[in-house]
Amino acid sequence: MRAFVLVGHTQPLDPSFSLDDLPGAAGRLDVICRNLTASLLLSHGIREDVTTWIVLQDALTIEVRGASVRHLHPDERSTAALLRRALETAADRAFGSRPVESTPGIYVRRQGLDETLEGLVVDHTLIQLVPSGEQLTTDNVPSNPAYLLSDHQPFQPAEQSVVNDHDANAYSVGPRVLHGDQAISIAHNILDRAAETSDSDTPRT
Repeated sequence: MRAFVLVGHTQPLDPSFSLDDLPGAAGRLDVICRNLTASLLLSHGIREDVTTWIVLQDALTIEVRGASVRHLHPDERSTAALLRRALETAADRAFGSRPVESTPGIYVRRQGLDETLEGLVVDHTLIQLVPSGEQLTTDNVPSNPAYLLSDHQPFQPAEQSVVNDHDANAYSVGPRVLHGDQAISIAHNILDRAAETSDSDTPRT
């Protein structure tokens, strides 16, 4: 299983934002939407072995399960509408870290980055994608990785401290600084090729 953790800093917790201004009034929610669809969508399909976690302002976490999510499309507006529905659900029904389903395959809970990573490290190896990290290749990619990415802002010192406390290794997908959705696509490609190589090396009986 693969996981992605998208950390957002300026996106609203209040669902009253307009879908017509995602880069502005919605606090760069467009970045989160692009990263989310890159993590889950294939051409005419979805990655059912992926779960993506969106941590907003270290206060709210939205979980999107590839195996059960519905109505997720590659355009930013409809994706933002699903996230807005999650925020509406949080305002009405989410209390503490108990997950509440807003639409099929999307769950929201009131918890921040530390609690989210604490749950993930049970089954995943945490990897922070940064330009200065070790080059990620098919040879060193771990099993069950959980990739951590920030939005248009870097991790804040307190967030970086949390990431370090959970022993997330720093890896890079290339020598240039990329947009988050581009880095996610490359990370997926590395994992896909590593899995293909592993399958071909498995003895047939």
